[in-house]
Amino acid sequence: MPEFAGHYEALDQIAADATALQQCLRRTPIGCSRVLTDRVVEAQALAAAALQLFLDLEREPTRDQAHLLCLDLLARAAKAAQDASAELTAALARAVENERRRRDATTSPPVLLRPTPQQFVTSAADLLDGLLSSHRELPRLSAAPVPSAR
Repeated sequence: MPEFAGHYEALDQIAADATALQQCLRRTPIGCSRVLTDRVVEAQALAAAALQLFLDLEREPTRDQAHLLCLDLLARAAKAAQDASAELTAALARAVENERRRRDATTSPPVLLRPTPQQFVTSAADLLDGLLSSHRELPRLSAAPVPSAR
């Protein structure tokens, strides 16, 4: 599939960025809203990169099975990144709300909302597994014989 070589490299970069984000989410507890906001932006950038690659590949005239499978893979990767971004945004909103509740509580312990921000972060990391599992299908696609476009 030589015509897709550049696309595969771009998809490899998206997967590498997703792996880095996922590892960061799993290894480092998020202690401030600034860091969490940065993670939201990273997840959104992954989705944007996958969607841009989808558009680039969709414009190519080839419509064989491998081409369609690659489009499907990219669509699923974009969805996984967008879903992870949504979970991280929910974590950010929950963290801010819980902080507000802590500050408002003057005499008794605050009632904090659940799920916790960290639970949303864990969910986001799990959602990135979807992007990475889509990427793991890539070697099978590139090894498959490519039917003629004629």
